[in-house]
Amino acid sequence: MAGPVLEMRSIVKTFPGVKALSDVTLTVRQGEVHAICGENGAGKSTLMKVLSGVHPHGTYEGEILFEGEVCRFKDIRASEQHGIVIIHQELALVPFLSLAENIFLGNEHATRGFINWNDTLKHASELLRRVGLHDHPETRVADIGVGKQQLVEIAKALSKKVKLLILDEPTAALNDEDSGKLLDLILELKTQGITSIIISHKLNEIRRVADSVTIIRDGQSIETLDVKSAETTEDRIISGMVGRDLEHRFPDRTPFEGEAGAAPALEIRNWTVRHPIDQERKVVDDVSINVRRGEIVGIAGLMGAGRTELAMSVFGRSYGRYAGGTVLKDGKEISTRHVADTVAQGIAYVTEDRKHYGLNLIDTINRNISLSGLGKVAKRGIVDEHEERQVAEGFRKTMNIKAPTVFEPVGKLSGGNQQKVVLSKWIFTGPDVLILDEPTRGIDVGAKYEIYTVIDQLAAQGKAVVFISSELPELLGMCDRIYTMAAGRLTGEFERAEATQEVLMRQMTKDKEVTR
Repeated sequence: MAGPVLEMRSIVKTFPGVKALSDVTLTVRQGEVHAICGENGAGKSTLMKVLSGVHPHGTYEGEILFEGEVCRFKDIRASEQHGIVIIHQELALVPFLSLAENIFLGNEHATRGFINWNDTLKHASELLRRVGLHDHPETRVADIGVGKQQLVEIAKALSKKVKLLILDEPTAALNDEDSGKLLDLILELKTQGITSIIISHKLNEIRRVADSVTIIRDGQSIETLDVKSAETTEDRIISGMVGRDLEHRFPDRTPFEGEAGAAPALEIRNWTVRHPIDQERKVVDDVSINVRRGEIVGIAGLMGAGRTELAMSVFGRSYGRYAGGTVLKDGKEISTRHVADTVAQGIAYVTEDRKHYGLNLIDTINRNISLSGLGKVAKRGIVDEHEERQVAEGFRKTMNIKAPTVFEPVGKLSGGNQQKVVLSKWIFTGPDVLILDEPTRGIDVGAKYEIYTVIDQLAAQGKAVVFISSELPELLGMCDRIYTMAAGRLTGEFERAEATQEVLMRQMTKDKEVTR
């Protein structure tokens, strides 16, 4: 077995009021794929920022050895000179520069200040082919998808003669196909002698590519496991992450029993929306769904099925061009022409993209929570800051938002805690109907369970919940009824008792009218 290429010994990192890392130890063997997993906020990304020089030597305690040499990186450039390259979850590409320019940005092929474009394009083409991309190196980053952008980041790392590649949640924003290509590339790089560290909450991906996995909980390293061992089960990893056994992945849910004869809390009839640019294309085509008070109704579908387009277009026509259909609440037709109208009607929408549309990342927790319901904490147009703080403190406690105070900027929170802030923001408006679009995307199993519990409690209070998710197990575990969509149309509707992953997938890959 190969010896260690990296040793991090007794790492301690403290921020004002918070000890992010406490005596963390990590050993990575030469040529392996080493996974790091833990709940959101456990300290995974902080540990990798210490390693890569984002948090420079002197701002932490402990020792780093790379290839047997003690390293004291003063910045990220110093770690890259040793062959350690980190790819952050938020990609660091310049959208309006070319692939070649991005690959060699800060590492240009230049002589006396003049860039040699022939060499740049030639070497960029070689690196792109090495990561499986065949786009022209002069293509703009803005003109390729997120999956390809991840590969460009890896090409950029290879240009720096990477020895240890660190990937922070590399598949969080990717679909299944792009995720598969990226994981295959990690395995291919392994055959070329490149060691990788992958931070991921997706246990199926860890089992697919990793040789070892280190579990971090509450800023401490718990244990390192051999992924290929029969003893390293998903339940074992989850137990280490959350510090307890999860006998049930979902809260026990009382079967929904609707009030006889009551009109649905929300009913969407014959809803049709056209693409915002391609007017001939229907992204939502004659869709009719309903959800009753106290019911959780799921919408399943593959990428491009039209689920988010349906939700956003109903919520104040935030997407596409309306082409027909009506929305009824408690049996009465309502206007959802504008977002303000929709919110006033008691409908809330939790977006799948919390960073861009759900939160103001540079503002505080309390400001974000009050944002959609300012009228509730304002008198004569002036916000009562004391009341605003009291409201936020209440949500911080009931939602278990992990932050020292409600004045913490939301951008500093982990993904799971950011999602709790988004939910708090919309619960504060007092909605009757909540449309939740991928509410657990990018968060770990422990935070997922907490959010599932909140959703279950909302339904128990009589709220009507529409639950959009790409994860079939959570739809099956949480929903009373599930619709399936494909190519903008409904293809199926199933009660909880009759739904299985196989049945749902069969309908998600069809393109025809509703079948039962």
